Amino acid sequence: MRGVDLSQDMVRIARKKAEEAGVQVDFQQGNSSNLPFPAETFEFLVCRAAFKNFAQPVKALREMHRVLKPGGRALIIDLRRDASPAMVSDAVNGMHLGAVNRVITKLTFRFMLLKNAYTKEHFEQMLAQTQFSKTKIVESGIGFEVWMNR
Repeated sequence: MRGVDLSQDMVRIARKKAEEAGVQVDFQQGNSSNLPFPAETFEFLVCRAAFKNFAQPVKALREMHRVLKPGGRALIIDLRRDASPAMVSDAVNGMHLGAVNRVITKLTFRFMLLKNAYTKEHFEQMLAQTQFSKTKIVESGIGFEVWMNR
């Protein structure tokens, strides 16, 4: 298993956590728009709760395609920009947080996280600029799954 993060600090923390858990993961510092792997390296890749932060999202999608083996699949799991306040409230309430943390989390979603997120239509436009052979976007609650086949 391999992992990539832009931040050297996050890579260091992830290595430490994996070691403490006895899990073997090769963490590397890298940029989503220029992944540090040869072409056709992976059969499957996952990007969770990070895509909305990428500076060059189309380039990142193209890189995902590049590092996948023929027939490989990729999955992006992230927030939907068009998640309603009621949907966010329901999701946060389901986290069973204390009152203060619940308010802080709802404000974080509203004023920070959702502003960077994409809609289904945005993703469809970005995916149209890639060479994935098949794509599928599944909306669920405040997020969605974006499935891509090479």
